[in-house]
Amino acid sequence: MSREHTYRTVVTWTGNKGTGTSGYRDYGRDHELSAAGPPVIPGSSDPSFRGDPSRWNPEQLLVGSLSQCHMLWYLHKCATAGVVVTEYADTATGTMAESAGGGHFTEVVLRPAVTVAAPEMLESALALHDDAHKACFIAASVNFPVRHEPTVRTAG
Repeated sequence: MSREHTYRTVVTWTGNKGTGTSGYRDYGRDHELSAAGPPVIPGSSDPSFRGDPSRWNPEQLLVGSLSQCHMLWYLHKCATAGVVVTEYADTATGTMAESAGGGHFTEVVLRPAVTVAAPEMLESALALHDDAHKACFIAASVNFPVRHEPTVRTAG
């Protein structure tokens, strides 16, 4: 049985400084990302492209989506395998190559640091990252490699 999911978001440009896009330097890149339910995410472009560094940019959101998806699948896989995770933090890095006509991501590296409850869970906890990667919807949807370099330790 195939299921289909639909996700709706609204992006609203808030960067009109009074003259719209009358010139490349005459408008702000600020915008808001919203959806029914969650709070608004303030967005902009990367500061390299005249964006506001205090706002989220699309590239950060893509890297964050990959990190979130991996974490959620990983926690699910651990729970069903009897691996008790007590802490999880990922420092993810995305690399984008810019070209004359735009750019593209060349890779994203996830670096989850995981703490498990007992030493006998270490091996399984490490191996389950591969299963989580294979299950991640977002990673399966991008055309660049998503690698993971996890570390796992026991509590205490």
